[in-house]
Amino acid sequence: MINNSQSGPKAPKDPQKKRSGFYIMIDKIIEATARLDGKPSQEIYLDEGRLAFDAQFVGGVEDKNILTLLNEYDGFCKLVHSIGVSVKASEGAGNIDFVFHNYGKVDRYGGGTQIKLPCKKDGTEVIIKIEDYEWSKDDDVVGKIAFEFEKPGLIAEATVKVYLNEGYKVPEIEIDPPVEFKSDKYNSMISKSLLSIGNNRRLKVAIDKAKRGEDVTIAYIGGSITQGAGAKPIHTACYAYKSYVKFKELFGSNEGGNINFIKAGVGGTPSELGLIRYDRDVFRDGKVKPDIVVVEFAVNDEGDETRGVCYESLILNILSSENKPAVILLFSVFANDWNLQERLSPVGKLYDLPMVSISDAVVEQFKLTKEEGNIITKRQFFYDIYHPTSDGHLIMADCLAYLFEQTANSTLDEKDVSLDKEPAIGNSFVGMRLIDKKDNECSAVIEKGSFKETDEDLQYVEMDDNPFPTPVFPYNWMHTPKSGNESFSLIVSSRSLLLVFKDSGRMDFGKANVYVDGKFVLTADPKAVGWTHCNAIILYQEESSMEHKIEIKMAEDSFDKYFTILGFGYN
Repeated sequence: MINNSQSGPKAPKDPQKKRSGFYIMIDKIIEATARLDGKPSQEIYLDEGRLAFDAQFVGGVEDKNILTLLNEYDGFCKLVHSIGVSVKASEGAGNIDFVFHNYGKVDRYGGGTQIKLPCKKDGTEVIIKIEDYEWSKDDDVVGKIAFEFEKPGLIAEATVKVYLNEGYKVPEIEIDPPVEFKSDKYNSMISKSLLSIGNNRRLKVAIDKAKRGEDVTIAYIGGSITQGAGAKPIHTACYAYKSYVKFKELFGSNEGGNINFIKAGVGGTPSELGLIRYDRDVFRDGKVKPDIVVVEFAVNDEGDETRGVCYESLILNILSSENKPAVILLFSVFANDWNLQERLSPVGKLYDLPMVSISDAVVEQFKLTKEEGNIITKRQFFYDIYHPTSDGHLIMADCLAYLFEQTANSTLDEKDVSLDKEPAIGNSFVGMRLIDKKDNECSAVIEKGSFKETDEDLQYVEMDDNPFPTPVFPYNWMHTPKSGNESFSLIVSSRSLLLVFKDSGRMDFGKANVYVDGKFVLTADPKAVGWTHCNAIILYQEESSMEHKIEIKMAEDSFDKYFTILGFGYN
């Protein structure tokens, strides 16, 4: 890895003429997040086509040749002359460094060129001129940029512009005018989000309970959008927290002190994993009985190998809870207008559940000019290709608040929802529970073998209203290069079993082979995804419960590598 940590270029330069260029960030709020290794930072990922996408939807680039060049490292070098970075922050924000990181061919995250230079905090642009730096032969792709701070929780505003070499030109864009929140046009847009008010009985019961001053808990489970990605600060600007605050303002007593908040979003994970972690992350192992649960997996469930069966099973698990919570289905959307609303909404229709569609609210107006009725542009709504900005999160919260208000003003449905129906997609994973080092209610027989350590380098997320991240699946089993080559074994009686293991981009993580009753089932490869997060995969699914023995052992080429079993889901 070549690390060009320096305070400026090699030598002073003559004034540069104005070059054509495009923005990938415009006055974007950045926030320092605590990291296990390294300084607190805000990271913006540019690999896997994200740089070209940012150039298109933030910078307004339409030239297909330029967009193609941005998807290749050689093309980037051919195209880009320099990168301009400007930061606005208070003096209390301390020192802020800008980092440019290419991913490596051999060691993806540890290799490649890294450039670091200090930012000025008064909005003055600092230029990284490509020819002024030494670049590694291991460079494979433009990986990410980052802003490093001195401590977590600090906020700044950043703009990043890419300047082009001679022979390339893009049109200058106009900066979008501020969003007119609470205008009649805005309120009309919000109203379009109400896909279905559904059977209102459970939600009205919770609202009336709140009005009487009784304790009410509103919970949220989903992916990175529910975690708060893109919102700054993440713990109070996210849609979950903002809609909880709106619920308090609408219906709470004693200044909302009777309304409680649970947030359980985990980035990059589908309802397949949400099903396994619901009891711990939302139900809190029986300590919490939420009155309202918002479920947001519409942009994460492409990774659900059951294609909706786990989603419907999760919904049924929640609806079947003894205290009969209200369940709200929330359909978020990506910047390419994609989500899985069409796949998942039949579950809400079958059980007559409230459904809120962010896609229905914003996508059509994205296509309009201001004169034609545009309320918010994609540049304003999306922080990146996947996540909303703080303004986008506020719109999501207002969409949920609209459902709350419409429900409060409607007549109470006499009958509760009916669950005794043929499933819309499938319900074979209802009753899924977790097995790990801490929880083993089914008394499964476990022999840890050489998987005897505990991994602490885990995926971390901001739970509830806590700004500091919490580890996901901390009660795990880890194999290390020095722990031997003995197999991990699990004997359990169940209809279905899912393995949860840790993905990692580290070079020292290896593969593990999984056997059920002595038969090879699959090879779990932590580096297939390439970043630290939780991966759930089905080992078997049967009609009736039977005893099975599961064996996990390192692949022959991975005895000297790490591998982490985070847990199992069974029913």
